[in-house]
Amino acid sequence: MAGASGESVAPRRRADARRNEKALLDAAASVFVASGVDAPVREIAGKAGVGVGTIYRHFPTRADLIVAVYRHQVQACADAGPALLAESATPHAALASWIDLFVDFLVTKHGLAEALQSDQEAFQTLHAYFLDLLVPVCADLLDAAATAGEIVPDMDALVLMRGIGNLCIGAESPRYDARRMVGLVIEGLRLR
Repeated sequence: MAGASGESVAPRRRADARRNEKALLDAAASVFVASGVDAPVREIAGKAGVGVGTIYRHFPTRADLIVAVYRHQVQACADAGPALLAESATPHAALASWIDLFVDFLVTKHGLAEALQSDQEAFQTLHAYFLDLLVPVCADLLDAAATAGEIVPDMDALVLMRGIGNLCIGAESPRYDARRMVGLVIEGLRLR
């Protein structure tokens, strides 16, 4: 279908739909951080500036919304790796910045871990999705920093990510600074 200027209207609508969905997912992620994954849908709709029906039209169940938010955030973290490597002063700086994003991702998942442990079929493939997207990005950053002679060689990306995940457990405690602990680990990778 062509508009008055002869351009196709369908691609513009698809782009608008993608922007709207991204805004909705960003709003849901923000509400999940503040209120947990059981936050009322009307709170998410209000933050996104849409009606509750719009959310249900895109995501018929809460599980569908949680899965979409999780996938959206994993993809954003994966996309950040190559961009950080291209724009950072050093590969180690890119690695440290990416690990910072990864920590943000981990510590802001109020209730998500519990939801992912449920028997709901929608959640069963998320862990594999997470690993498939993020482990190669972390490995590329580690390889770049090792090749530049900045960090110890042969650091396994999955081992590092699991260690960081373990350091982030209990991050909601006001007396525990997960980011500081992870920073010490990343600094400890440096060659002296």
